[in-house]
Amino acid sequence: MHTRWVNLYVGLVLFGVSIALMLEAGLGLSPWDVFHQGLAERSGLRFGWVVVGVSAVVLLLWIPLRVRPGIGTVSNVVVVGLTADAAVALLPEPEHLAARTAFLAVGIVGNGLATALYVGAGLGPGPRDGLMTGLAGRGRSIRVVRTSIEVAVLAAGCLLGGTVGVGTVLYAVSIGPVIHVLLPRLTVHTVRHRSLEGS
Repeated sequence: MHTRWVNLYVGLVLFGVSIALMLEAGLGLSPWDVFHQGLAERSGLRFGWVVVGVSAVVLLLWIPLRVRPGIGTVSNVVVVGLTADAAVALLPEPEHLAARTAFLAVGIVGNGLATALYVGAGLGPGPRDGLMTGLAGRGRSIRVVRTSIEVAVLAAGCLLGGTVGVGTVLYAVSIGPVIHVLLPRLTVHTVRHRSLEGS
C-alpha cells in the first residue's frame, strides 16, 4: 500500500513539473497544454487553474465509460495544475536552444513516466487518463488510444490559439509508446490482485 501512495504522489508532482519544463522550453506544448494555454489566454485565468478546471469537466466524460474515480483522481485534479504553476515560478527560463531542447526532452519523458507511475498505482486514474484506460479497456491499444486523444485535443487547442511547435509534434507521437512501455513495468500489484490472479 505504501508503494502505491508514493507512486501516486511522485507521479502527480512529476507530471506538473514536466508540464512546466515544456512551458519553459518554449518549443511547443503538449496537445492538452496547447488547449489549456488557449483557454488561459482567452479567459485571463492562470494556466494551472485552467488545468484544474478542465480536469473537473473531463470527469463528466467518464460517465458512459463507467470508469470509477478514486483518491488518485481527486488528487490529480488538485495537484497537477498547482504544481505546474509552482514549478514555472521556480524554474529558470533557458535561453540557448540546447538547454530548451533538454527541457523539452526531459519534459516529454518525465510526462510519460509520471503517467505510468500514478496510473499504475491503481488509486484512480487522472481525468484524462481515465478516458485513455476506459477506452483501452474496450480492447483498444493504450498506444493508439492515447495518441488519438492527443491529436483531437491538439486540434481544439489550435482553434483556441494555443502555441504549437516541434515539441507538440514530438509529444503527440511519442507519449503513447512511452506509456505503453512503462505502464506494465510500473503497475503495483496488491496482495488482493495477486490472489485473484492465482485463483
